[in-house]
Amino acid sequence: MSEVTAVPTHCPYCALQCGMSLRPTGVPELPAEVVDRTDFPVNRGALCGKGRTAPSVLSSRVRLTEPLVRCPDTGVLEPASWEEALAAVADGLRRTRADHGPDAVGVFGGGGLTNEKAYTLGKFARLVLGTSQIDYNGRFCMSSAAAAHGRAFGLDRGLPFPLEDIPRTGCVILVGSNLAETMPPALRYLTELKENGGKLIVIDPRRTRTAEQADLHLAPRPGTDLALALGMLHLVVAEGRVDEEFVEERTTGWEAARAGAMSHWPEQVERITGVPVPLLREAVAMFADAATGMVLTARGPEQQSKGTDTVGAWINLCLATGRAGRPLSGYGCLTGQGNGQGGREHGQKADQLPGYRKLDDPAARAHVAGVWGVSPESLPGPGRSAYELLDALGGEVKSLLLMGSNPVVSAPRAAHVEGRLRSLDFLAVADVVLSETAELADVVLPVTQWAEETGTMTNLEGRVLLRRRALTPPAGVRTDLEVLHALAGLLGWEKGFSAEPEEVFDELRRASAGGPADYSGIDYHRIEEEQGVFWPCPETPEGTDDHPGTPRLFLDRFATPDGRARFVPVVHRAAAEETDADYPVVLTTGRVVSQYQSGAQTRRVAELNAAAPGPFVELHPRVAERLGVAEGERVAVVSRRGRAVAPARITTAIRPDTVFMPFHWAGEGRANTLVNPALDPISRMPEFKVCAVRLERVGDTA
Repeated sequence: MSEVTAVPTHCPYCALQCGMSLRPTGVPELPAEVVDRTDFPVNRGALCGKGRTAPSVLSSRVRLTEPLVRCPDTGVLEPASWEEALAAVADGLRRTRADHGPDAVGVFGGGGLTNEKAYTLGKFARLVLGTSQIDYNGRFCMSSAAAAHGRAFGLDRGLPFPLEDIPRTGCVILVGSNLAETMPPALRYLTELKENGGKLIVIDPRRTRTAEQADLHLAPRPGTDLALALGMLHLVVAEGRVDEEFVEERTTGWEAARAGAMSHWPEQVERITGVPVPLLREAVAMFADAATGMVLTARGPEQQSKGTDTVGAWINLCLATGRAGRPLSGYGCLTGQGNGQGGREHGQKADQLPGYRKLDDPAARAHVAGVWGVSPESLPGPGRSAYELLDALGGEVKSLLLMGSNPVVSAPRAAHVEGRLRSLDFLAVADVVLSETAELADVVLPVTQWAEETGTMTNLEGRVLLRRRALTPPAGVRTDLEVLHALAGLLGWEKGFSAEPEEVFDELRRASAGGPADYSGIDYHRIEEEQGVFWPCPETPEGTDDHPGTPRLFLDRFATPDGRARFVPVVHRAAAEETDADYPVVLTTGRVVSQYQSGAQTRRVAELNAAAPGPFVELHPRVAERLGVAEGERVAVVSRRGRAVAPARITTAIRPDTVFMPFHWAGEGRANTLVNPALDPISRMPEFKVCAVRLERVGDTA
């Protein structure tokens, strides 16, 4: 028997979208095996443990293979036919619309959906359901960075340059990111940076595996990154390190931003952050003395109630030192979810239409309505952001269609969100596995996975990629596009909702044409030929060469009306919830290398569970001694919103005033039970990274 050909595709997890190939095995327990794909430039064959074990979730032993409908008599989810399940969903949504109006129906999407799915979900919400109530879990990912990008540069793309530029710059400031665990294949870019003589500054309250690679590690108190950035900018000004020519020629708003920074003198910043002034000065010198430099942020500074201003302060540092709009320099955000970038560009976000157009822009509405064949007036306006939508469930929002998300584990104030989901009149969930959220649904629709469908993703560089179908999905499973096509038909829309990914992408191209995220010059063939195409990539007039795509943004001008970057004046302010006598310790949350996001898929992989079997509380030895807690003993972490219990992990790698919990697990160790849903006023990002807690010794060993 001849060897089966491996199909080139991409990992289903983070925003690196590492290249891999899949070879079908014909074995139901493990339908495919991973084959190295060394030709893809992002990871050059390297994969983390999650990527290498990704085919495990394709097994019929761990995934859903038939629809489930809750029996009204027993209250139990029971197997049903697709016809029964789809009819139940259509009836539930139709009934809510009829009784309470279109905005009583909500739609919640995910940052792992392909561009085609995200586009169709947004179109389905606004046309078929007529609701404004749609948002997605990417709001919890990098919305603060997106807002700050837009304010400063006029355009949001996670990285305005390809990853390959990072090792060639002079200095990188990495803020609130633990790449060694969240994106292990990307760590090589920092290793190569140092091999090339560049410097690495890591800012994190924990001495993580990434921080151990740094030339300089600054460990501020969680929630004080804004003060730290302002203190560094103060020193840039005081020490005469401002690039006056760049500021004069390519920016606006410097005087107001400068005044804001000058009110944050170094000694004050030390009191706020806990970072000694000599280390602040060392960081400024390291960054400013390099010929080129970058600031990269992740969830640490972004998942705060002041995340937009915090990112804005780091952008101001880049602009003041001329580290933007130039080769090998700039500000970038390390997107988290697999399609966190593309997922917000094409319409599943509450305030946006495809192509990154604004929903309240008359010209944008007219363009997209023209593509969809409807009047602009028929499109609903902006709706609630993700947490606000979840908080409204069971109240103004009576029914919910949810795709590709698990908010029972991932949402802030998770116990409250779980209660809101339980209070719905009707909940339909489309997912690969029976997640904690799916367990609450009235109807569960089993959908295909990454290896069983074709579609595009946009990685953290803005590189549009093609994930190819490598396997035939099991009987009883349909694609999300097929689900939306069928539901649209049942709800009266016979046309306009194709189940074919390439047809959907061609429509997406037209809808995005002329918008900030212009995909009109990209097609499946180009993506295959070129290993991905960077947007913006407009369609060129017939007879001219194809637009090459845009790997590097802002080199000639920024995407603002006058072409100049905007300084935005910001000042430090406290977290929404500061510590006090009752809650004296700061909790911050994050990820571990062997689990991903809410863990709905990775917790079903034996190898990953063996490496990271459950939650834990990381605390400093001084805190453990004060509590009388030994390694492995259970600790209760209590906030104003709830209580979580997990084993103690004692380490000097964390500040004594801070504890850390990973958020991948449900049950009594659910970290997001504790966190504060206080929202950034601009991005509507919840404050996952900072909340006040107290610790209690439970005593027994896990």
